[in-house]
Amino acid sequence: MTNVTTQNYSPEMTKTIIESYKAGQSVEAIATATGKSTRSIVAKLSREGVYQAKSKTKNTNLVRKADLITEIAFSIGTNEELIESLEKATKEALELIARAVRG
Repeated sequence: MTNVTTQNYSPEMTKTIIESYKAGQSVEAIATATGKSTRSIVAKLSREGVYQAKSKTKNTNLVRKADLITEIAFSIGTNEELIESLEKATKEALELIARAVRG
């Protein structure tokens, strides 16, 4: 009994997919153009070692409460250690205070 395997991606198709991906085309667009599923394209790019997972960080401009307290202290001309108990306040409250002292 002979095992017959079907080739899901030809070498030419693989080359085209990799080139398209490296050129900045989205995985979704490549999937549509090739008639494959997005998941299949991601798997193929992963096997070829070129796929880069999207960052899971939603907002890169996150401001920490400690940064807000430092900003408030600087704005009112005091030492941040004197107002460090503000860390117990909510971030929303600190953002309101920071906006108010910015003027």
